[in-house]
Amino acid sequence: MTDTPQAIHILIVEDDPEICGLLQRYLQRLGYKVSTALNRAGIDAAEKRRPVDLTLLDLMLPEEDGRTLYKHLRQTSATRIIMVSALNDIHDRISGLDLGADDYVSKPFDLEELAARIRAVLRRAQPEAAQPETQGVQHYRFDNWLFEPAKRALYGKTGIRVALTGSETDLLLTFCQNAHHVFNRTELLARIHGDEKNVAPRAVTGHKRKAAQRPPCCHELWEA
Repeated sequence: MTDTPQAIHILIVEDDPEICGLLQRYLQRLGYKVSTALNRAGIDAAEKRRPVDLTLLDLMLPEEDGRTLYKHLRQTSATRIIMVSALNDIHDRISGLDLGADDYVSKPFDLEELAARIRAVLRRAQPEAAQPETQGVQHYRFDNWLFEPAKRALYGKTGIRVALTGSETDLLLTFCQNAHHVFNRTELLARIHGDEKNVAPRAVTGHKRKAAQRPPCCHELWEA
């Protein structure tokens, strides 16, 4: 993925035409390629036209719950996902981050802040740029596992692929690039979310809990 806005495809999944139009016009003015969708069919059509780099996903949709569409996106696309919702309760934010979203934005939101969050998520999608010594590294091998960050994929010795969320990819890549370093919670949050504010400390705990459902190598990395 590149930092050039013209090369980045953003998908807006939003049922409110006023909000959708506002976001589309604003992001297009910033130079992004923007598509919109109301449902699963629209999401699939946008991805088919051109791979989606980042999706702004409203959680309260008329046809399917946003969390259901989130799972569909994770199964069919490598897109980064920012959840957008009128639900501003801290538990809703934690729930979204626990699910594996790359970020969570509450309505109403400031357009400039949203743009900054989009840039931050896109920067995290190319962590190798922040680690010059690892440029050119396409994959990592440890034990019987093969990790390919660009594909968000982890392969076992049988060749079965384990699909990873964006945050899981960031965490695993951080551990692979710093094999002998022990991180505390604050350092991991900084690695995953950069300088962003209002990130719940439980977000790392949520990723750890999700990792417990992953292959043994993920458990070992967390326990290291």
